[in-house]
Amino acid sequence: MNKSKKITALIVAAMLSVMVFTGCTGTSSASDSASATSASSSMQSSSMGAPPSGSSSMGEPPSGSSGGPGGAPGGGTSDFEYTAATEITSADSQDGQTYASTTTDESALIVNTADDVTLSNITVTKSGDSNGGDNCNFYGLNAGLLVMGGSTTTINGGTIETNANGANGIFSYGGNGGHNGGEGDGTTVNVSDVTITTTGSGSGGIMTTGGGVMNASNLTITTSGGSSAPIRTDRGGGTVNVDGGTYTSNGLGSPAIYSTADINVANATLVSNLSEGVCIEGKNSITLTDCDLTANNTKCNGHATFYDSIMIYQSMSGDADSGTSSFNMTGGTLTSKNGHIFHVTNTNAIINLDGVKLVNEDAANILLSVCADGWSGAGNIAMLNATGQTLDGTILVGSDSTLTLNLTNGSTFTGAISGEIENASGETVSTEVGTVDVTLDSTSTWTLTADTYVTSFDGDAANVISNGYTLYVNGVALSGTSA
Repeated sequence: MNKSKKITALIVAAMLSVMVFTGCTGTSSASDSASATSASSSMQSSSMGAPPSGSSSMGEPPSGSSGGPGGAPGGGTSDFEYTAATEITSADSQDGQTYASTTTDESALIVNTADDVTLSNITVTKSGDSNGGDNCNFYGLNAGLLVMGGSTTTINGGTIETNANGANGIFSYGGNGGHNGGEGDGTTVNVSDVTITTTGSGSGGIMTTGGGVMNASNLTITTSGGSSAPIRTDRGGGTVNVDGGTYTSNGLGSPAIYSTADINVANATLVSNLSEGVCIEGKNSITLTDCDLTANNTKCNGHATFYDSIMIYQSMSGDADSGTSSFNMTGGTLTSKNGHIFHVTNTNAIINLDGVKLVNEDAANILLSVCADGWSGAGNIAMLNATGQTLDGTILVGSDSTLTLNLTNGSTFTGAISGEIENASGETVSTEVGTVDVTLDSTSTWTLTADTYVTSFDGDAANVISNGYTLYVNGVALSGTSA
């Protein structure tokens, strides 16, 4: 380990446009103007994982009024240089070491090697704001601890504190330069029993991009800045597995989890005190198993015009491929303090719920909205699969939107489906219901709370409890319902 050695790999990256991001929820209003990228390195023979040809500055929604969860303040720069107060470039094992940086765009520690590295009981402190924009988001510039180069780095115990903009706590960069769907170089971070605290904008807790892998257990992460999800991914995605721990966000545009990757979380406590609890962008997924998730989304960010706890969308920024998004939750509790529990817009989404305790503290009691919001370019299409699940509340489906609702294995739904939708500002989004197909198996029931119009119904009418209301299927009242 070489102390205080500068990493001199100069990245001559694409010329990046200064972006105006708008979203949560967010996208960019500028287009890519990327050119070829080259990189040179004096760090032995290892690769710095330079941004690839055609990279752009279009990133996850940035902080503040012009951003959303997971992003950084502003756009990228035309070139940058990785530097670190400490670097590790070969197999190493360290215990009880302190790594610190107060310098702009300098990480406290960079691990850049294809070898295995073990860090135990570490102390990392990082200050010095970055102006690197998406270089922080995509490639790990200014991070507290950046792992790259194909290393498998194991971190056991310790604390990481960053007090700077664009300073993610632990960053796993897989080296594919942000190519969606591309494989990484094998960079893997295994981290356990670490406390991570970040205060700046664009400063997530654990961050994964470029095909990296992040395996985390029993972490305590608290973030306070805008666009600073405790569990965070960006362009190029990767794989994130989390088991146990507590993950709390306090900033605008900072859900507990922001996904442009495949993220699996089990046995964890997740809290968002201002933003959505979860955001999934594009063809990506989040799976929660036996987790307790609480969200109090009380301020819209960027393009977003709805308050919600689980947001699934496509920004068309280029950070995530378009396709089918998925949110899967088994067991645990999902508490939504304000707004709709689920919101789907500008994407095709599948929501799978199995034995989840849903708690909706909002007086309007909206279970799900599928409708246009602040983005365009794709349809608003959702499938909600409930297995052994209790559902309660109104489902909103806009006139230009589609919902498939499947109730199986003893599920119950108490509620109605409507197309009359207003956003958080009271503006009318839709007045008529869109396409709705409902399947009700023989073990499940639906209790109406208002007259409801659907496109098709597959099931036994006797399992629909009218409660004094009428279910209309393709304009015709369904006969044979229970009283």
